[in-house]
Amino acid sequence: MRQSILFLLSVLSCTSNAQLPWPQKTGPAGDGTVSAGDAKNLPLEWDEASGKNIQWKIPLQGFGHCTPVIGEGRVWLTAASEDGKQQFVYCIDQQTGEVLHHKLLFENEHPEDLANPINNYAAPSSVLEPGAVYVHFGTYGTAKLDSQTAEVIWQRRDINVRHFRGPGSSPILFDGMLILTFDGIDHQFVTALDTKTGKTLWKTDRTTDYKDLDGEGKPKREGDMRKAYGTPSVAMVDGKPQLISIGSMAAFGYDAYTGEEIWTITHDDMNAAAQPLLFKNLAIMNTGDRSASFLAVRLDGTTKGNVDSSHVAWMRPKGNSRLSYPVLVGSRVVFVTDTGVVVCVEAETGEMIWTGRIGGNHIASPIVANGLIYFFTIEGDTIVIEAEADELKIVQQNKLAEGMRASPAVASSAFFLRTHGHLYKIAESE
Repeated sequence: MRQSILFLLSVLSCTSNAQLPWPQKTGPAGDGTVSAGDAKNLPLEWDEASGKNIQWKIPLQGFGHCTPVIGEGRVWLTAASEDGKQQFVYCIDQQTGEVLHHKLLFENEHPEDLANPINNYAAPSSVLEPGAVYVHFGTYGTAKLDSQTAEVIWQRRDINVRHFRGPGSSPILFDGMLILTFDGIDHQFVTALDTKTGKTLWKTDRTTDYKDLDGEGKPKREGDMRKAYGTPSVAMVDGKPQLISIGSMAAFGYDAYTGEEIWTITHDDMNAAAQPLLFKNLAIMNTGDRSASFLAVRLDGTTKGNVDSSHVAWMRPKGNSRLSYPVLVGSRVVFVTDTGVVVCVEAETGEMIWTGRIGGNHIASPIVANGLIYFFTIEGDTIVIEAEADELKIVQQNKLAEGMRASPAVASSAFFLRTHGHLYKIAESE
């Protein structure tokens, strides 16, 4: 969810992160960095009143804060009616803003109430591969569509949980598998589907002890403390791919091919949403709620079983972001809290380097491009700072008429920004 934010899969080698070759134009890599080709000539300034650098702006029907994904010259995103009874997919021409497809995919007779003012029924982001787009609405359905015709190739509506406060976890692609995360109040698991057929390849239940049972042995608050919204990352550990997945009260490393649990670490929070960052041999994770911890787990051949007391490289117990993803800038991690405090720490040690306030309220995740970090607020402001400075240095502020909860996408020197009711393309005017 921007919470349902789509960052591309990264592979952790023994020395660095490497972006997978596809998708190439859906936005930042797994560390929040825009590729050099897409970042070239990316605008620093825009203005809605004068139209400066706003190439097009189109209205969107329905609600959603999934991140747009871009490939083959097309922008894809999902939306839903406010009551969740209808769920749609949009396909938009990247150059012109023409709506190529606006398709009703799923109808739900009795969707569960969201019970919160932030989420909606189209929060998970889509994911692309050549010839196909995979759209996901959590328990309400998952489908593979032809990326030219938007025709449904296969769909699944039988993978179900009670989200209670709406779906959020986005899918990822890995070696012929579509990997989905379900942390509901009744069931919590990770599963992999065959991308060709949609059939289940493996399914692994969380083994978390939530410590939330009442005197009758039933989960308190209907299991509300078991929820999470996280999207996993894939790391190479000891020569083998591991799925790094953060759930409520625990995080896990799974064998990416079989789903077998390899290691776990416990924490004290629910509602984890940010995708793990991968730096050298570390998985850097935000545990979720307003009291979220920020910690790094050392990944190597000995990372097995419960690693609470053996593989924690560092931990920040407070003052961390919650829904907005952290980004990697060289050997530093930068993140912004809900209320606009930016924090920069050393990725290897967690040591504080600097902190400063940019203001605003933040759910959308920042991106790194051309030595700058762009932050996007719920109120519609974009604050741009120097990425590698040793203190907060604001270089530009921009304003749109509407705010953002969806994280930005970047392709071919242009921003694609989903606000509360529109999609913008922002690029340098020729």
